[in-house]
Amino acid sequence: MQGGAKKTGESIKETAANIGASAKSGMEKTKATFQEKTEKMTAHDPLQKEMATQKKEERVNQAELDKEAAREHNAAASAGHQLGVGGHHTTGTGGAAQNRA
Repeated sequence: MQGGAKKTGESIKETAANIGASAKSGMEKTKATFQEKTEKMTAHDPLQKEMATQKKEERVNQAELDKEAAREHNAAASAGHQLGVGGHHTTGTGGAAQNRA
């Protein structure tokens, strides 16, 4: 019975880490959207406005990639714990999008 409890605990940890990764991704996307709107309001040149949109799209895409990488990491960490391989922790933070802020 204890083995089932460990699997459930790992599943809860993985789910919590995935929720954290999704929340972080959502925040990065929101920040990118607001930055784009600010840059568009201050820009006078249509080229600058287009560059602001492209920059936003890149940040949104990177946030999504970071979220997926975190989910894969969390799944691998959970599988490792279930197999008895310890020392690997789940994550919902980090990534390239955070380094740009």
